[in-house]
Amino acid sequence: MARRFVEINRTTTLGTLALGVVVCLTLGTLLVVALRAELGAAPDSGATLGLIPRDWAAIRFTLWQAALSALFSVLLAIPVARALARRRFKGRGVLITLLGVPFILPVIVAIFGLISVFGRKGLVSQGLMALGFEPISIYGYHGVILAHVFFNLPLATRLILQGWLSIPAERFRLAASLGMGSRDIARTLERPMLREVIPGAFLVIFLICLSSFAVALALGGGPRATTVELAIYEAFRFDFDLGRAAKLALVQFAMGAAAATIALRVAIPQDTGTGLDRAVTRWDSTPMQRGLDVISISFAALFLVLPLSMILMNGVPGLASLPGDVWWAALRSISVALGSAALTLALALPIAAYAVRRGSRLIEGVGYLTIAASPLVIGTGLFIVIFPFMRPSDLALPVTALVNAAMSLPFALRIIAPAMAQVERNYGPLADGLGLVGVTRLRLIWLPRLRRQIGFSLGLAAALSMGDLGVIAMFANPEIATLPLQLYRLMSAYRMADAAAAAVLLLGLSLLLFWIFDRGGRADADT
Repeated sequence: MARRFVEINRTTTLGTLALGVVVCLTLGTLLVVALRAELGAAPDSGATLGLIPRDWAAIRFTLWQAALSALFSVLLAIPVARALARRRFKGRGVLITLLGVPFILPVIVAIFGLISVFGRKGLVSQGLMALGFEPISIYGYHGVILAHVFFNLPLATRLILQGWLSIPAERFRLAASLGMGSRDIARTLERPMLREVIPGAFLVIFLICLSSFAVALALGGGPRATTVELAIYEAFRFDFDLGRAAKLALVQFAMGAAAATIALRVAIPQDTGTGLDRAVTRWDSTPMQRGLDVISISFAALFLVLPLSMILMNGVPGLASLPGDVWWAALRSISVALGSAALTLALALPIAAYAVRRGSRLIEGVGYLTIAASPLVIGTGLFIVIFPFMRPSDLALPVTALVNAAMSLPFALRIIAPAMAQVERNYGPLADGLGLVGVTRLRLIWLPRLRRQIGFSLGLAAALSMGDLGVIAMFANPEIATLPLQLYRLMSAYRMADAAAAAVLLLGLSLLLFWIFDRGGRADADT
């Protein structure tokens, strides 16, 4: 009994320590930022609430571009999700799988692909010039919105598609037996579902676009296309104004927290009733609908595949001639990604175990605090803490791994915690009866039955960290760079051939790390 008490207390201690790390990285850095913002406040005739006019311009643009990006992503996703829901064709499963690729795709790689298609020397501009028109420019607010739609259209499609697939087949059978047409089915079945799914999807994408940094850094800039996070970066790198950066970090956290709170309240799962899990068969199809579905699916496939194809076509030939500093940057990125994945699991498992054993949703909710905090907000606080004692650039890689782990933690918790709760419901009483606690319980009960979830979480954390261009841009010096930062530097220097090859390398390494961990979690696992 004493041993069991010690082991349970150890689980509680590890969970508490992990929660303490999360709280320090979010609320702790926020407190540091708040104190710095107050100490750094200075009178300014043009300031309102301590913010100068260009700060307010950045806030307005951040909210405006996030709203437009979410709106366009959702509106374009509706016909694509509807087409995928009511059509069966060869390659449908592959296309749905491809819809998940942009989520783990390094942002800077996707930006390079979009420039290859929509830039002044891209396919679209070349086509326009061939017709006698002026080429288009992807830089500015329209480029930021285009990139966000590229990343979030697949996410919106997956979210709305789940809503469509949740409508039982029996509802469509009943509608057919009652002689309902397409308009009647849309009015009675599809629109009520969309009214419940779309607000949640919109707010999730709005929250993602709210913390945009790499997209704004590469495609935005200037007073008319600067987000709050980009303004924080500029205050650090160009002005070294820690007080202004701290104020902007507080604004960013407040906007993220408000959006996350609203999203959690609005994203209510729809109740479309139960069925017998039969395949959905539609009898209301018309030639016009089939034509519209073909156009929608073709548009989505082309929009996703074309930039990726351009990356491969432009970059593969130059892989062998990449300079040495790119390969060293790749090694640094791999080390940061592996460290970030390990830290993510080291935080997620104790928090999930603590929450499940206590039966507390509040404990799990604390682990989601990093949703509200952007990487640059956390990085701002860590920079302020480290700066009086040592050069922050000396800790650029460890800090990047830590912040990336914190940002991946909500995804890992969302994957692991429900599965662990199910394992405890099924095997917990038996394990308690046999006295399996602590490391023994972890080795014999949790790990064998959570291999898939752990592998997927590790792969996701490694891929997201591999492609991150956030904190490293704040902390790194010219001699130390990860592969995403090195790629950005190549693009800024107009070394587009090397940049294309580096983009292919980054894409390949990100997908390889994800595949290794995900495959490792699924290997020899019972289905």
